Parts: sequence; C-alpha cells; structure tokens
Amino acid sequence: MERILLTLASAVLMHFGTGLHPVWWLTWLAPLPVLFLARRAGTGTAFAAGTLVWLAGQAQMWPYFTRTLEMPPALAAALIAGPALCYGLGMLLFRTLLVRGRPLLAAAAVPAVWVTTEYVMNLAGPHGAWWSLAYTQADFLPVLQTASVTGVWGITFLLLFVPASIAVLRPRAALVSGVLVALTLGHGFVRLATPADTGGRKVALVATDNSEDLVRRYGEAIDTAVARGAEIVVLPEKVFKTADLPFARPGVEVVAGIAMETNSAVSYPSGVRYDKHHMIPGVERKFRPGTSLAFLDGNRLGLIICKDLDFPGLVREYGKAGVAALLAPAWDFDEDAWLHSRMAVVRGVENGVAVARAAREGWLTVSDNRGRIVTERYSDRTGMTTVTATLPREGSPTLYIALGDWVAWASAGLLLLTLGALARTKTSNSVSESPTGGTTVDAPPTSGA
Repeated sequence: MERILLTLASAVLMHFGTGLHPVWWLTWLAPLPVLFLARRAGTGTAFAAGTLVWLAGQAQMWPYFTRTLEMPPALAAALIAGPALCYGLGMLLFRTLLVRGRPLLAAAAVPAVWVTTEYVMNLAGPHGAWWSLAYTQADFLPVLQTASVTGVWGITFLLLFVPASIAVLRPRAALVSGVLVALTLGHGFVRLATPADTGGRKVALVATDNSEDLVRRYGEAIDTAVARGAEIVVLPEKVFKTADLPFARPGVEVVAGIAMETNSAVSYPSGVRYDKHHMIPGVERKFRPGTSLAFLDGNRLGLIICKDLDFPGLVREYGKAGVAALLAPAWDFDEDAWLHSRMAVVRGVENGVAVARAAREGWLTVSDNRGRIVTERYSDRTGMTTVTATLPREGSPTLYIALGDWVAWASAGLLLLTLGALARTKTSNSVSESPTGGTTVDAPPTSGA
C-alpha cells in the first residue's frame, strides 16, 4: 500500500507540475515520493514505479497530441511511453547506485538520464526542445536566469538533482545541492537587478482570431498603432495568402505572416522575408521549409516564426549575430498558448534578446532579455488586440551563446560515468535483504561518491 501511495503522489504532482499549464513549484516536488520508494524497493519495482509516474502524469497530453496536433495515435503513444521508460531508468539507476554505496552518483544519475533524453529528442525529433521540463520555471525568474549560462538543460538538471539529493539522505549530496541552488538564485537575483534596456524602437503587436475582412481590418489597426507612435508592427502567422498587401507605411516596418508555398514572415516596405524552418508535422506538411535567417534595422532585429522558437540551436544563431530583439508572428492553439509563449521567453533569456511575439489564438507577448514580461494580452475572438512596448537598443551577450549545449554534453558524460560505476562497483555491505524480497538501505556508506 505504501508503494502505491508514493507512486500515486508522484503521479499527481507530475500531472500538475508539468503539461500545458504547470504549477512551477510542484515540479520540484514531483520526483520526491517515487525517489523515496526507490530507496526501499527492488530494481523492478523502482523502474516500474518511475515509468508509471511519467505515464500517469503525462496522460493529460494525449488529447493535445492526437486532436490538436493531429498526431497519429501510435506516434503520440511513443512520445509519452518513450520518455516514461527513460524516467523509469533514472529511478532504477538511482536505486542501484544508492544501494552500492554511491549516493552522490545516485543523485546525479536521475538528472543525467533526463537531460540526455531531452537533448537527444531535441536533436533527433521534429519538435526541438519542446519537451524540456525547464519551461515549467518560465515564471520563476531567478531560476530562469540559469538559461543564460546553461540553456534549458541546466534548469532541467536542477529540477531533478535537488529532489534526488534530498532523497539519498546523505550530507554530502545535500551540501552539493545547496551550493548549486545558492549559486543559481544568487546569479538570478544579480541578473534581474539589471534594468531593462528601453532605448530602441517602439513595437506594436496586433492580432485577431476573427478571419473576416482581414486586409482592411489589419490595415486600420496598423494605422492606429502608427498614430500612437509604433515604428514596427508585428502581425500573426499565416494571416494572408499573398504577399501583395497594402501595408507599406513611411518610416514603419510591418511584419506579416504569409502562407504561400512557404510559411513566411514578410516585412513591408523593406521586403525582407523569413521562411519558417520547422513545420508542425502533418499540420504544415504542404509548406517548403526555409534555411536562412532574416534581419531588419541592420542586424539589430531578427525575424522568426512561432515553432522555430522551440529550437535552441536556431535561435542561438540570432544570438551570435548580435540581435537585440526577435519579431515573431505566431499561431497557437488556445490550450497551449501559455506554454508556447513561454518557450519564446526562455529563448530570449538564453540569448540575451527581447522577444516580441504576436499570436492569434494565443498571447501577444513582449518579453525582455531577462524573461520579464513587458506587456501581454490574449488575442480577441472578434475584435483587434494590440499591445505596445519599447524594444532594446542592443543585445546582451550570454555565456550560452558562447558555450552552447555544454550542460547537455556534460550530462551525457555523467550518465556514462554512472554506468561505468555500476560495472565496477560490487554491492555495498550496507544493503540487506528485506522480508518482501526487495532491498533496504540500512546505513550510509563509509565512502564513495
């Protein structure tokens, strides 16, 4: 009964701490019950419990995958079951290393498995870093600043290492965890003390979810925004089906989403065009993907479209180019609006850039290079929604731009280290057989990481 309750507790915490509308502080707690179960259970039970926790916690994504994104059921099942097996593997490694007298490695094995899993999915899959647990912390700004050094991978590592270090019940692991948390929060608060750069151009984001008479209505909304001082206007993704639009205004750039043979963002009157690189499988199969970046105002502003902001490597190229802000036409699906907007916010923190993202069926959001929301409103189902903000004059270079995905590679190396430790280490004398056939950690090891 205890094992069922611990598994159920982790599954419930995982359900509310992840998904499309996560409660950020629950994400930190979600692994704890199943980790305490793994301390006392056998290897099969630890693996099964971890797998079940992820399956139960992520079952909420099934309708989103199959209905909203139109994924084949087999693919949706694989995208839930595959990570679940990896989560179970993390619990198995945790239990095995702990009973063999390697508590620090046991704590590190859990995030090492998961960060490696996220990174492989980022490189090999069509959805980039969409799966990262790090987005759950998008509104917890002190921790979010870690992305400027480590990308999302460092935040994910912390989210799993901290509870795992608590679960091993060893002073050394707790000390390491405490130091990492202190450094994370210290760095975050120092970075947030820097005021926002508001010396650039004024941007207006304009969107409506109504599809009637769009050329006229958007034209009037653009004129209103310009009359209020906007120098750049960003419209949503795939609003129009032709690039022949009457949106040229003297001294103003209007960025509009155009659906032709490519899914494009076209700027008027300059004619600068960005073609979306990464399409939603199935939903956008008819579009030809783009391959290049696009810039306005010299290299100060970059154009990008919706899903492309899910890919850290692509956005990092804009960071290397030194842009101050990204202008992003977007189209969300209502239910994923918060999460998808926050993915864009995280990309901005990683690369030290502001992001102005105009979505229909979602949030019109301007965030600064620290992830602070400058302005935000939800798109209107009938009328026009407009928000305005001032963009930064310059970019804010980050260590992530220079170092890239070093934490992901370090996690993969750490995973190999833990597997090597398993191959070398015999069962510790601190392990005794329990009456039920499982194993119980009776006393702390006298040595070992």
